[in-house]
Amino acid sequence: MSEQKIVVGIDAGSAKIVTVVGKVDEEGVVNVLGVAEVTSSGIKKGQIVDIDEAVTAMSNSLDGAERMAGHSISHVVASIGGSHIESLNSKGVVAVANAKGEIEQSDLERVIDAARAVSFPTTREIIHVLPRFYTVDGQEGIKDPIGMTGVRLEVDTHLVSASSTAIRNFEKALSEVGVEVDGFAFSGFASSLAVLSATEKELGVVLIDIGAGTTDISVYIEGAVAYSAVLPIGARHITNDIAIGLRVSLESAEKIKLFLSRPVARKAIGLAPEEEKEKKHDDELDLSSLHLDEEVKKVSQKTLLDGIIRPRLNEIFTMVGAELRKSGLGGQTPAGLVITGGGAKTVGIVDAAKRMLAMPVRIGYPTDIKGIVDEAQDTSFATAIGLLRYGATLTNTKQSFNFSMPKLGGLPKIGGTGKLGKQILNLLKSFIP
Repeated sequence: MSEQKIVVGIDAGSAKIVTVVGKVDEEGVVNVLGVAEVTSSGIKKGQIVDIDEAVTAMSNSLDGAERMAGHSISHVVASIGGSHIESLNSKGVVAVANAKGEIEQSDLERVIDAARAVSFPTTREIIHVLPRFYTVDGQEGIKDPIGMTGVRLEVDTHLVSASSTAIRNFEKALSEVGVEVDGFAFSGFASSLAVLSATEKELGVVLIDIGAGTTDISVYIEGAVAYSAVLPIGARHITNDIAIGLRVSLESAEKIKLFLSRPVARKAIGLAPEEEKEKKHDDELDLSSLHLDEEVKKVSQKTLLDGIIRPRLNEIFTMVGAELRKSGLGGQTPAGLVITGGGAKTVGIVDAAKRMLAMPVRIGYPTDIKGIVDEAQDTSFATAIGLLRYGATLTNTKQSFNFSMPKLGGLPKIGGTGKLGKQILNLLKSFIP
């Protein structure tokens, strides 16, 4: 990768749509050029439910990232999630083609094709074929067999599949915005590329990305993904519980939840040194600074934390534990659990995970990024940053002259946000010296 290519990642979730524009170097360091975050609409639990609303929200997010980066966007790498995501492990076997027995790139491509030859319903599509390890003439655990000598080449892969309908709907929405999709990535896998270290992957680690409507799970064993799953529960369920428990609107409940995630609030509710805890004489938490419509000024900390938030967190991690038992890999993850996504900022989440799963736990932030890091170095941007790293590895990524041309703010917006409008605008730009 002699010349860094610009990659655009769009993470369309249930709560917000994040677009990140950046360059990725050979070491995987992401140089963030532009970031945009808008409130999501038309998307629930990772799937499009209203394509017109989704198109409008995606267009706003892409436009914001374009303006900040100073580059026009025509190709993106998009995340895909939801309970329709399924995974399985598959093996492929081929004979080495070279008469001398030396394994070449073409052999790797053939054996991976053999591994993906699994019978799927016509309503499903494979979005990832991730090699776990290769075996050459019975020798297992080989990471890169190119150049080695052998007769029989085998591969163990991890396949991730998604609903064809969900993929087509996202493709159609992005096409109406005026961009082409170079590839889709499972949002849990994309997040793992942003927050996990090579040591954690090699030791064995569980990554969970808690979004608004769903929770993605990716389990790494010996440096490769061995299990993927999606739970139909997320941080929005905590917001709903707060709204019901305190008899406030969802908007007010979200404000309260975000308030509790701030460091100042964490300190105030007892996650502070003992001498400061002793200063608290009552159980009330002051919410007057939030100016809630319901004019709720104070609430009981015990009711809010122990009675509402903690039970829902316990439920989420109980479901994670059940998935780990289902995978049979729970005892092979000594590096523990890494929590990322917007829901990772929920107060008390680390303690809840340790209590329910009995393993080391840390919050995962995107690593090895530079440029506009103030906004991007947050758990809620993990998937978008991971999409940039994934997009940089796609050999068939289509590069457009738009990526290297500064955005010209003086030109009028022609043709709205549709694909034709973008093409006309780009044609006009090509004539400008």
